[in-house]
Amino acid sequence: MTIGIDIRVLARGTRTGIEEYVLNLLPRLLPLDRSIKYKLFYNAFKKVKLDYSWLKLPNVELKEFNIPNRILDFFSQIFKWPKIDRFLGEIDIFFSPHFLPASLSKQCKRVITFHDLSFVHHPQFFSFSRKLWHFLTFPKKQAKKADKIFTDSQSTKDDLVKIYGINPAKINVVYLGVKNDFRPLKKNATCFRRTRKIYGLPENFILYFGTIEPRKNLISVIRAFENLKEKLSKPHLETVWRGFEGEVIGKKKSIFNDLKLVIAGAKGWLYRDILNKVNNSKFKNDIIFTGMIEDKDKPYLYNLADVFVYPSFFEGFGFPPLEAMACGVPTIVSNTSSLPEVVENGAIMIDPYNIDELALAIKEILEDKNLRENLIRNGIKQAKKFNWEKTAEEVLKALKELK
Repeated sequence: MTIGIDIRVLARGTRTGIEEYVLNLLPRLLPLDRSIKYKLFYNAFKKVKLDYSWLKLPNVELKEFNIPNRILDFFSQIFKWPKIDRFLGEIDIFFSPHFLPASLSKQCKRVITFHDLSFVHHPQFFSFSRKLWHFLTFPKKQAKKADKIFTDSQSTKDDLVKIYGINPAKINVVYLGVKNDFRPLKKNATCFRRTRKIYGLPENFILYFGTIEPRKNLISVIRAFENLKEKLSKPHLETVWRGFEGEVIGKKKSIFNDLKLVIAGAKGWLYRDILNKVNNSKFKNDIIFTGMIEDKDKPYLYNLADVFVYPSFFEGFGFPPLEAMACGVPTIVSNTSSLPEVVENGAIMIDPYNIDELALAIKEILEDKNLRENLIRNGIKQAKKFNWEKTAEEVLKALKELK
Protein backbone atom coordinates (compact mmCIF):
# COMPACT_ATOMS: atom_id res chain seq x y z
CA MET A 1 0.00 0.00 0.00
CA THR A 2 1.37 3.40 -1.00
CA ILE A 3 -0.05 6.67 0.30
CA GLY A 4 0.70 10.13 -1.06
CA ILE A 5 0.47 13.03 1.37
CA ASP A 6 0.14 16.67 0.35
CA ILE A 7 2.55 18.71 2.50
CA ARG A 8 2.44 21.96 0.51
CA VAL A 9 1.17 23.76 3.60
CA LEU A 10 4.70 23.56 5.04
CA ALA A 11 6.23 25.57 2.20
CA ARG A 12 5.88 28.98 3.91
CA GLY A 13 7.53 27.90 7.15
CA THR A 14 4.70 29.31 9.30
CA ARG A 15 3.08 27.53 12.27
CA THR A 16 -0.66 28.12 12.18
CA GLY A 17 -3.16 25.41 13.06
CA ILE A 18 -2.90 23.47 9.80
CA GLU A 19 0.91 23.39 9.88
CA GLU A 20 0.75 22.23 13.49
CA TYR A 21 -1.61 19.46 12.42
CA VAL A 22 0.83 18.20 9.77
CA LEU A 23 3.96 18.56 11.88
CA ASN A 24 2.43 16.70 14.83
CA LEU A 25 0.60 14.00 12.87
CA LEU A 26 3.30 12.88 10.41
CA PRO A 27 6.06 11.98 12.93
CA ARG A 28 3.58 9.63 14.60
CA LEU A 29 1.74 8.34 11.52
CA LEU A 30 4.65 7.49 9.23
CA PRO A 31 6.47 4.99 11.52
CA LEU A 32 3.33 3.13 12.65
CA ASP A 33 3.38 0.56 9.84
CA ARG A 34 6.68 0.31 7.98
CA SER A 35 5.06 -1.88 5.29
CA ILE A 36 3.17 1.19 4.04
CA LYS A 37 5.11 3.45 1.70
CA TYR A 38 4.58 7.20 1.85
CA LYS A 39 5.32 9.69 -0.93
CA LEU A 40 5.20 13.29 0.25
CA PHE A 41 4.15 15.89 -2.30
CA TYR A 42 6.12 19.06 -1.57
CA ASN A 43 5.59 21.77 -4.15
CA ALA A 44 6.01 25.56 -4.37
CA PHE A 45 7.99 27.95 -6.55
CA LYS A 46 9.71 29.18 -3.38
CA LYS A 47 9.66 27.01 -0.29
CA VAL A 48 11.57 26.48 2.93
CA LYS A 49 13.96 23.57 3.23
CA LEU A 50 12.52 20.76 5.34
CA ASP A 51 14.69 19.16 7.99
CA TYR A 52 12.73 16.60 10.01
CA SER A 53 13.81 13.19 11.23
CA TRP A 54 10.68 11.51 9.84
CA LEU A 55 11.79 12.40 6.31
CA LYS A 56 14.64 9.91 6.75
CA LEU A 57 12.40 6.92 7.50
CA PRO A 58 12.98 4.04 5.04
CA ASN A 59 9.31 3.97 4.00
CA VAL A 60 9.16 7.72 3.31
CA GLU A 61 10.09 9.50 0.08
CA LEU A 62 10.03 13.28 -0.30
CA LYS A 63 9.00 14.31 -3.82
CA GLU A 64 9.88 17.96 -4.44
CA PHE A 65 8.58 20.13 -7.26
CA ASN A 66 8.92 23.84 -8.07
CA ILE A 67 5.67 24.62 -9.86
CA PRO A 68 3.96 27.82 -8.65
CA ASN A 69 0.98 26.53 -6.67
CA ARG A 70 -1.37 29.15 -8.09
CA ILE A 71 -0.68 27.84 -11.59
CA LEU A 72 -0.97 24.24 -10.43
CA ASP A 73 -4.27 24.99 -8.68
CA PHE A 74 -5.65 26.76 -11.76
CA PHE A 75 -4.82 23.88 -14.09
CA SER A 76 -6.14 21.35 -11.55
CA GLN A 77 -9.48 23.12 -11.27
CA ILE A 78 -10.03 24.07 -14.92
CA PHE A 79 -8.32 21.33 -16.92
CA LYS A 80 -8.19 18.53 -14.31
CA TRP A 81 -4.51 18.27 -15.10
CA PRO A 82 -1.77 17.46 -14.18
CA LYS A 83 -2.58 14.36 -12.16
CA ILE A 84 -0.65 14.62 -8.89
CA ASP A 85 -0.62 10.87 -8.35
CA ARG A 86 1.30 10.52 -11.63
CA PHE A 87 3.86 13.03 -10.36
CA LEU A 88 4.34 10.82 -7.34
CA GLY A 89 4.30 7.48 -9.13
CA GLU A 90 2.07 4.59 -8.12
CA ILE A 91 -0.05 5.55 -5.11
CA ASP A 92 -3.32 4.11 -3.85
CA ILE A 93 -4.52 7.05 -1.74
CA PHE A 94 -3.78 10.76 -1.75
CA PHE A 95 -4.23 12.34 1.69
CA SER A 96 -4.67 16.12 1.87
CA PRO A 97 -4.38 17.63 5.39
CA HIS A 98 -6.18 20.69 3.97
CA PHE A 99 -8.52 21.16 1.01
CA LEU A 100 -5.86 22.36 -1.42
CA PRO A 101 -6.89 21.62 -5.04
CA ALA A 102 -5.56 18.33 -6.38
CA SER A 103 -6.38 16.57 -9.63
CA LEU A 104 -6.05 12.79 -9.40
CA SER A 105 -6.49 9.75 -11.62
CA LYS A 106 -9.74 7.83 -11.21
CA GLN A 107 -8.08 4.86 -9.55
CA CYS A 108 -6.49 7.01 -6.82
CA LYS A 109 -8.67 7.60 -3.77
CA ARG A 110 -8.82 10.99 -2.10
CA VAL A 111 -8.87 11.74 1.63
CA ILE A 112 -9.20 15.31 2.93
CA THR A 113 -9.12 16.87 6.37
CA PHE A 114 -11.61 19.70 6.89
CA HIS A 115 -10.58 21.62 10.00
CA ASP A 116 -13.59 23.94 10.01
CA LEU A 117 -16.06 25.90 7.89
CA SER A 118 -15.38 29.25 9.52
CA PHE A 119 -15.21 30.88 6.08
CA VAL A 120 -18.87 29.90 5.58
CA HIS A 121 -20.11 30.96 9.02
CA HIS A 122 -18.12 34.20 9.30
CA PRO A 123 -16.98 35.47 5.88
CA GLN A 124 -16.68 38.98 7.33
CA PHE A 125 -13.57 37.92 9.24
CA PHE A 126 -11.64 37.08 6.09
CA SER A 127 -9.78 39.35 3.71
CA PHE A 128 -10.84 39.64 0.08
CA SER A 129 -7.92 37.49 -1.04
CA ARG A 130 -8.84 34.73 1.43
CA LYS A 131 -12.49 34.84 0.38
CA LEU A 132 -11.41 34.56 -3.24
CA TRP A 133 -9.14 31.62 -2.42
CA HIS A 134 -11.96 29.79 -0.64
CA PHE A 135 -14.23 30.42 -3.61
CA LEU A 136 -11.71 29.23 -6.20
CA THR A 137 -10.80 26.04 -4.33
CA PHE A 138 -14.43 24.83 -4.35
CA PRO A 139 -14.34 23.16 -0.92
CA LYS A 140 -17.91 21.85 -1.23
CA LYS A 141 -17.09 20.16 -4.52
CA GLN A 142 -13.92 18.68 -3.05
CA ALA A 143 -15.85 17.36 -0.04
CA LYS A 144 -18.44 15.76 -2.31
CA LYS A 145 -15.80 13.99 -4.41
CA ALA A 146 -13.61 12.82 -1.50
CA ASP A 147 -13.68 9.13 -0.63
CA LYS A 148 -13.17 9.93 3.04
CA ILE A 149 -13.07 13.07 5.15
CA PHE A 150 -11.43 13.68 8.52
CA THR A 151 -12.68 16.43 10.82
CA ASP A 152 -11.14 17.65 14.07
CA SER A 153 -14.49 17.80 15.85
CA GLN A 154 -18.11 16.65 15.78
CA SER A 155 -19.03 20.30 15.26
CA THR A 156 -17.23 20.39 11.89
CA LYS A 157 -18.70 17.05 10.87
CA ASP A 158 -22.18 18.37 11.61
CA ASP A 159 -21.42 21.44 9.48
CA LEU A 160 -20.30 19.32 6.52
CA VAL A 161 -23.48 17.26 6.73
CA LYS A 162 -25.84 20.21 7.22
CA ILE A 163 -24.23 22.86 4.99
CA TYR A 164 -22.62 20.79 2.24
CA GLY A 165 -24.93 17.77 2.35
CA ILE A 166 -22.09 15.29 2.80
CA ASN A 167 -22.88 11.68 3.65
CA PRO A 168 -21.98 11.35 7.37
CA ALA A 169 -20.82 7.76 6.81
CA LYS A 170 -17.69 8.95 5.00
CA ILE A 171 -16.72 11.48 7.69
CA ASN A 172 -14.45 10.39 10.56
CA VAL A 173 -14.11 12.64 13.60
CA VAL A 174 -10.49 12.36 14.70
CA TYR A 175 -9.59 14.61 17.60
CA LEU A 176 -6.17 16.22 17.63
CA GLY A 177 -3.58 15.97 20.37
CA VAL A 178 -1.59 17.93 22.91
CA LYS A 179 2.18 17.52 22.98
CA ASN A 180 3.77 16.25 26.19
CA ASP A 181 5.76 19.49 26.39
CA PHE A 182 2.61 21.19 27.66
CA ARG A 183 2.39 20.46 31.37
CA PRO A 184 2.67 22.31 34.70
CA LEU A 185 6.27 23.41 35.29
CA LYS A 186 8.09 24.77 38.32
CA LYS A 187 8.45 28.50 37.95
CA ASN A 188 11.93 28.90 39.44
CA ALA A 189 13.71 27.50 36.39
CA THR A 190 16.17 29.54 34.34
CA CYS A 191 13.96 28.99 31.29
CA PHE A 192 11.18 31.02 32.91
CA ARG A 193 13.48 33.97 33.52
CA ARG A 194 14.74 33.72 29.95
CA THR A 195 11.18 33.63 28.56
CA ARG A 196 10.14 36.66 30.62
CA LYS A 197 13.15 38.60 29.36
CA ILE A 198 12.84 37.69 25.67
CA TYR A 199 9.14 38.50 25.36
CA GLY A 200 8.95 41.28 27.97
CA LEU A 201 6.45 39.41 30.13
CA PRO A 202 5.19 41.07 33.34
CA GLU A 203 4.67 39.43 36.72
CA ASN A 204 0.87 39.08 36.51
CA PHE A 205 -0.98 38.87 33.24
CA ILE A 206 -3.97 37.64 31.28
CA LEU A 207 -2.83 35.74 28.19
CA TYR A 208 -4.22 35.37 24.70
CA PHE A 209 -2.13 33.21 22.39
CA GLY A 210 -3.03 32.56 18.76
CA THR A 211 -3.23 34.30 15.42
CA ILE A 212 -4.08 38.00 15.69
CA GLU A 213 -7.18 38.29 13.53
CA PRO A 214 -10.85 39.34 13.93
CA ARG A 215 -12.23 35.78 14.23
CA LYS A 216 -10.39 35.38 17.53
CA ASN A 217 -12.51 38.17 19.08
CA LEU A 218 -9.54 40.13 20.43
CA ILE A 219 -11.44 43.42 20.46
CA SER A 220 -13.68 41.92 23.16
CA VAL A 221 -10.63 40.71 25.12
CA ILE A 222 -9.20 44.23 25.08
CA ARG A 223 -12.53 45.80 26.10
CA ALA A 224 -13.00 43.31 28.94
CA PHE A 225 -9.48 44.09 30.16
CA GLU A 226 -10.20 47.83 30.01
CA ASN A 227 -13.38 47.31 32.06
CA LEU A 228 -11.48 45.41 34.74
CA LYS A 229 -8.75 48.03 34.95
CA GLU A 230 -11.25 50.88 35.00
CA LYS A 231 -13.40 49.44 37.77
CA LEU A 232 -11.01 47.43 39.92
CA SER A 233 -7.51 48.90 39.79
CA LYS A 234 -8.16 52.19 41.57
CA PRO A 235 -6.09 53.01 44.70
CA HIS A 236 -9.17 53.37 46.95
CA LEU A 237 -9.98 49.70 46.35
CA GLU A 238 -7.13 48.60 48.60
CA THR A 239 -7.99 45.92 51.14
CA VAL A 240 -7.21 47.24 54.63
CA TRP A 241 -6.85 45.09 57.75
CA ARG A 242 -7.52 46.89 61.04
CA GLY A 243 -6.93 45.86 64.64
CA PHE A 244 -9.49 45.86 67.50
CA GLU A 245 -8.93 49.56 68.14
CA GLY A 246 -9.15 50.52 64.47
CA GLU A 247 -5.43 50.78 63.81
CA VAL A 248 -4.22 49.77 60.35
CA ILE A 249 -2.22 46.56 60.60
CA GLY A 250 -1.90 45.75 56.94
CA LYS A 251 -2.83 46.71 53.40
CA LYS A 252 -3.13 44.79 50.20
CA LYS A 253 -3.57 46.50 46.84
CA SER A 254 -6.07 45.20 44.37
CA ILE A 255 -4.58 42.42 42.23
CA PHE A 256 -5.84 44.37 39.22
CA ASN A 257 -3.53 47.33 39.85
CA ASP A 258 -0.52 45.69 38.19
CA LEU A 259 -2.42 43.29 35.94
CA LYS A 260 -1.38 43.30 32.27
CA LEU A 261 -2.79 41.82 29.08
CA VAL A 262 -0.38 39.84 26.90
CA ILE A 263 -1.36 39.18 23.28
CA ALA A 264 0.98 36.59 21.81
CA GLY A 265 1.16 35.22 18.28
CA ALA A 266 1.65 36.18 14.66
CA LYS A 267 -0.39 38.78 12.80
CA GLY A 268 -3.13 37.31 10.62
CA TRP A 269 -5.37 38.95 8.06
CA LEU A 270 -7.33 42.10 9.01
CA TYR A 271 -5.29 42.62 12.16
CA ARG A 272 -5.03 46.42 11.93
CA ASP A 273 -8.32 47.15 13.72
CA ILE A 274 -6.99 45.22 16.71
CA LEU A 275 -3.76 47.24 16.77
CA ASN A 276 -5.74 50.48 16.43
CA LYS A 277 -7.96 49.49 19.36
CA VAL A 278 -4.88 49.01 21.56
CA ASN A 279 -3.23 52.25 20.40
CA ASN A 280 -6.37 54.19 21.29
CA SER A 281 -6.83 52.53 24.68
CA LYS A 282 -6.15 54.50 27.87
CA PHE A 283 -4.52 51.28 29.13
CA LYS A 284 -2.30 50.75 26.10
CA ASN A 285 0.80 50.72 28.31
CA ASP A 286 -0.65 47.68 30.09
CA ILE A 287 -1.13 45.71 26.85
CA ILE A 288 1.88 43.83 25.50
CA PHE A 289 2.31 42.30 22.05
CA THR A 290 5.01 39.61 22.00
CA GLY A 291 4.98 38.67 18.33
CA MET A 292 5.76 35.10 17.29
CA ILE A 293 6.54 32.64 20.08
CA GLU A 294 9.15 29.97 19.45
CA ASP A 295 8.00 26.40 19.99
CA LYS A 296 10.36 25.76 22.87
CA ASP A 297 9.05 28.81 24.73
CA LYS A 298 5.32 28.07 24.47
CA PRO A 299 5.02 25.88 27.60
CA TYR A 300 6.80 28.54 29.68
CA LEU A 301 4.55 31.28 28.29
CA TYR A 302 1.42 29.38 29.32
CA ASN A 303 2.79 28.49 32.75
CA LEU A 304 3.59 32.12 33.53
CA ALA A 305 0.03 33.31 32.81
CA ASP A 306 -2.59 33.86 35.53
CA VAL A 307 -5.53 33.33 33.15
CA PHE A 308 -5.81 32.21 29.54
CA VAL A 309 -8.59 33.70 27.40
CA TYR A 310 -9.77 32.42 24.03
CA PRO A 311 -13.24 33.85 23.27
CA SER A 312 -13.04 33.01 19.56
CA PHE A 313 -16.19 33.39 17.50
CA PHE A 314 -15.56 30.08 15.73
CA GLU A 315 -13.13 27.16 15.97
CA GLY A 316 -12.82 23.80 14.28
CA PHE A 317 -10.82 22.54 17.24
CA GLY A 318 -8.64 25.09 19.05
CA PHE A 319 -5.11 24.08 20.07
CA PRO A 320 -4.33 26.95 22.48
CA PRO A 321 -7.08 26.29 25.07
CA LEU A 322 -6.04 22.64 25.39
CA GLU A 323 -2.38 23.58 25.65
CA ALA A 324 -3.17 26.13 28.35
CA MET A 325 -5.30 23.62 30.27
CA ALA A 326 -2.53 21.01 30.00
CA CYS A 327 -0.16 23.55 31.57
CA GLY A 328 -2.51 24.09 34.50
CA VAL A 329 -3.69 27.56 33.50
CA PRO A 330 -7.33 28.50 34.32
CA THR A 331 -8.93 28.94 30.90
CA ILE A 332 -11.89 30.84 29.45
CA VAL A 333 -13.33 29.96 26.03
CA SER A 334 -16.40 30.71 23.94
CA ASN A 335 -19.47 28.52 24.20
CA THR A 336 -19.57 28.16 20.40
CA SER A 337 -18.64 25.72 17.61
CA SER A 338 -16.20 22.97 18.69
CA LEU A 339 -14.90 24.53 21.90
CA PRO A 340 -17.51 23.07 24.32
CA GLU A 341 -16.85 19.50 23.15
CA VAL A 342 -13.08 20.02 23.43
CA VAL A 343 -12.83 21.66 26.87
CA GLU A 344 -15.95 20.16 28.53
CA ASN A 345 -15.72 21.06 32.28
CA GLY A 346 -12.04 21.99 32.09
CA ALA A 347 -12.68 25.67 31.33
CA ILE A 348 -15.23 28.44 31.85
CA MET A 349 -17.40 28.97 28.77
CA ILE A 350 -18.80 32.41 27.98
CA ASP A 351 -20.87 34.10 25.29
CA PRO A 352 -18.26 35.63 22.92
CA TYR A 353 -20.57 38.59 22.25
CA ASN A 354 -20.94 39.45 25.96
CA ILE A 355 -17.98 41.51 27.13
CA ASP A 356 -19.28 41.84 30.70
CA GLU A 357 -19.51 38.06 30.95
CA LEU A 358 -15.89 37.71 29.83
CA ALA A 359 -14.72 40.37 32.29
CA LEU A 360 -16.65 38.71 35.14
CA ALA A 361 -15.14 35.30 34.35
CA ILE A 362 -11.62 36.76 34.48
CA LYS A 363 -12.42 38.55 37.76
CA GLU A 364 -13.79 35.40 39.40
CA ILE A 365 -10.78 33.31 38.40
CA LEU A 366 -8.37 35.88 39.81
CA GLU A 367 -10.30 36.33 43.07
CA ASP A 368 -11.72 32.87 43.81
CA LYS A 369 -9.02 30.42 44.89
CA ASN A 370 -11.36 27.42 44.92
CA LEU A 371 -12.55 28.15 41.40
CA ARG A 372 -8.96 28.43 40.20
CA GLU A 373 -8.00 25.12 41.77
CA ASN A 374 -11.03 23.34 40.28
CA LEU A 375 -10.32 24.70 36.82
CA ILE A 376 -6.65 23.74 37.04
CA ARG A 377 -7.48 20.21 38.15
CA ASN A 378 -10.27 19.67 35.63
CA GLY A 379 -8.32 21.30 32.82
CA ILE A 380 -5.29 19.04 33.25
CA LYS A 381 -7.55 15.98 33.41
CA GLN A 382 -9.46 16.99 30.26
CA ALA A 383 -6.31 17.77 28.26
CA LYS A 384 -4.94 14.28 28.95
CA LYS A 385 -7.73 12.82 26.81
CA PHE A 386 -6.07 14.25 23.70
CA ASN A 387 -2.80 12.82 22.39
CA TRP A 388 -1.22 12.67 18.96
CA GLU A 389 -0.43 8.96 19.15
CA LYS A 390 -4.16 8.19 19.31
CA THR A 391 -4.81 10.65 16.48
CA ALA A 392 -2.24 8.93 14.24
CA GLU A 393 -3.62 5.47 15.01
CA GLU A 394 -7.16 6.52 14.10
CA VAL A 395 -6.01 8.18 10.87
CA LEU A 396 -4.03 5.10 9.82
CA LYS A 397 -6.93 2.77 10.62
CA ALA A 398 -9.27 4.83 8.43
CA LEU A 399 -6.75 4.98 5.57
CA LYS A 400 -6.29 1.20 5.64
CA GLU A 401 -10.04 0.71 5.45
CA LEU A 402 -10.05 2.44 2.04
CA LYS A 403 -7.67 -0.07 0.48
